[in-house]
Amino acid sequence: MKTFVIGIAGGTGSGKTTIAKNIFRHLPKGRSVLIDHDSYYKDHPELPLEEREKLNYDHPDSLDNELLISHLKALKEGGTIEKPIYNFVNHAREKSVEVIESCPVIVVEGILILASEQVRELCDLKIFVDTDADIRVFRRIRRDMDQRGRSFSSIRQQYYSTVRPMHIQFVEPTKRWADIIIPEGGENKMALNLVVGRLEKFIDDIDK
Repeated sequence: MKTFVIGIAGGTGSGKTTIAKNIFRHLPKGRSVLIDHDSYYKDHPELPLEEREKLNYDHPDSLDNELLISHLKALKEGGTIEKPIYNFVNHAREKSVEVIESCPVIVVEGILILASEQVRELCDLKIFVDTDADIRVFRRIRRDMDQRGRSFSSIRQQYYSTVRPMHIQFVEPTKRWADIIIPEGGENKMALNLVVGRLEKFIDDIDK
């Protein structure tokens, strides 16, 4: 199967997930698949919850890129994968998995997607979503409190100890690898229309 892989990176709360989901929603049903890098956090069943909560989840080493790379290669070859499901409350992988079949368009997103050279080489289009830090941090606070059951004090502590320094050291520099830089994330409808238009043409071409 001929495939087109899009890698979408950007800082926490930048809007990269919104862009990825909007691309997925705008394409014909069954012609694209969405993969989140967050699902590939390494599992640490040997550690109690208190220790797992202290791990640095913003460092590239926290992610199982070997598994992600093998999954992307399998999808590009027309195969099927079993994507992990990660529980952010317990900081652990679920026992169940999500079965994903190959599609013409593969959208993969995460803050550190472009940090891996091997992942970059698998991407046909690399996007970095660039949003001001103050907007990003407020979005993260709202998400972590509403969706992940986190307290404000724990979010603040994590932001200053790992999120901000890891963004400066590992996330922001990956902007140099992007083919396209999209400002203001999911609110940039013009950028979304341009990307979707390119993908629709790709799908039309392989369907002829």
